[in-house]
Amino acid sequence: MMENDDMTAPLIPVRILNEFVYCPRLAYIEWVCGEFEDNIDTLEGRYQHRRVDRQEYKIEGDTIRSVVLSSPKLGLVGKIDLIELHEDEVVPVDYKKGDIPRVRQKAYEPERVQLCAFGLILKEAGHACSKGVLYFAGSKRRVVVKFDERLITKTTNYIQRMREAFLHDRIPPPLKESKKCLRCSLAGICLPDETNLLQRVTRNVRPIYVKQDSSHPVYVVGHDTSIRKSGERMIIEKENNKKIEVPLRNVSALNIFGYSRVTPQLLRELLTRGIPVYYFTTGGWFYGCSIGYFHKNVILRKKQFEIAANPEESIKIARKFVEGKLKNSRTMLRRNHPDPPEDSLRILRNLAMASRKVTNLEELLGIEGRGAHIYFSEFKNLLKSQDFNFEERNKRPPRDPVNAVLSYLYSLLAKECFTALHSVGFDPYMGFYHKPRYGKPSLSLDLMEEFRPIIADSVALTLFNNNVLLQTDFIITPVGSTLTSDGKKKVIREYERRLKTEIKHPLFHYKASYRRIIEIQARILSRVVIGELNQYTPFLTR
Repeated sequence: MMENDDMTAPLIPVRILNEFVYCPRLAYIEWVCGEFEDNIDTLEGRYQHRRVDRQEYKIEGDTIRSVVLSSPKLGLVGKIDLIELHEDEVVPVDYKKGDIPRVRQKAYEPERVQLCAFGLILKEAGHACSKGVLYFAGSKRRVVVKFDERLITKTTNYIQRMREAFLHDRIPPPLKESKKCLRCSLAGICLPDETNLLQRVTRNVRPIYVKQDSSHPVYVVGHDTSIRKSGERMIIEKENNKKIEVPLRNVSALNIFGYSRVTPQLLRELLTRGIPVYYFTTGGWFYGCSIGYFHKNVILRKKQFEIAANPEESIKIARKFVEGKLKNSRTMLRRNHPDPPEDSLRILRNLAMASRKVTNLEELLGIEGRGAHIYFSEFKNLLKSQDFNFEERNKRPPRDPVNAVLSYLYSLLAKECFTALHSVGFDPYMGFYHKPRYGKPSLSLDLMEEFRPIIADSVALTLFNNNVLLQTDFIITPVGSTLTSDGKKKVIREYERRLKTEIKHPLFHYKASYRRIIEIQARILSRVVIGELNQYTPFLTR
């Protein structure tokens, strides 16, 4: 029998052993990284299993239901659905959804190994156990699995390999063009084909369909607003008794601009559901959030801090952020300028090439600063409206309406990147390019660099060039300019429309929304940080 070298290590659920046999990377992401996503198969499996899962430990004649078994020696723990008590031995029974598979042994290897693991735990506890049973709900039939020496050896080997894999900080490689990936609920997190493409292991990326999230962010703008919970709904109520009700299942995030009152009951419910609450000043400055449990991926944050503390390593990632921003800025000028300035386009191209070779942060900051100056010196020519002027980029406070809108959009985009990075397991406050400062989400600002031109600036041009924003949407004073409440709502509406827009990914060749692409880039960055990919590849439009 295999010995567990580290008796203090946490016991691994037997179901994770099933995942490891099926795909080591899947098990690692689920157990070590703490990530999971449902799809139709997992939801159906949970539904089929609901009767068994609801039951508590119970002895009924010659059967025992819902028995928790553990073995520090094997390093495993799990709940077996049923144990049958025979005169000479015990027989574990595991319920499975679907029909009996059409294979010689009438059960796939992950299920056979999982059942055998329960048998080994029972044998270690002193029970005779030579076989187990898989009950398939679809077929309503039982399949007997004998625990012969071959299966026992295979099971103990898998347990040993799994524990060794989980002790290392390196994620197992993705499967190569496997059919398993097409129906895997974690395909959108794992990014198997995308990772293989970036590693040049494969040339193709299959369109793996990620579950479409029907929830959406809720924005509350203005003062004198009460936000509370009533049953399964979120109630947003103004002092003028105007009331809006939103089903909680349809909320992905709550964004509060200004001073609104959130009841403790609602806040607790949102955090329990994993729904973040983001706080902005009236002017749109993102200054904090309320989030439930922090992401379990400690290994990623450990590596993140190691790289951030190493200038030679952090500059490798930082210059990719800047290269992406410069190239996308050039694309914006080329697409939207009535008479594309060849000199400016050439300079931006040369600066992007130069950014690849810099070896220190100061030089990179200089390149980015020069590129921003070139880009914004031409930005006024992208505006068709005669009602608004733009001379240069300014902020804190923005001195004109165009800068007010840009600042507002950059704050929204920073929040979006914050959300994506947090969902992956990063600490959004520790960056590689922007240095950490109190209250400054440095890594969020890093990631948003490549998206500033193609999301925030693009939305600003749409708002002004299509006359969506009018002079009445701004409060203009000698000190600066700010958006009115109605103006903010127009900006948010167009910003959300942009994030929902689906485009064809230039590298992976499938369609995805900008919101999804931001998450993909955050996940690619995580693969770079943990050492699976050699370099970060920014998202570039053509």
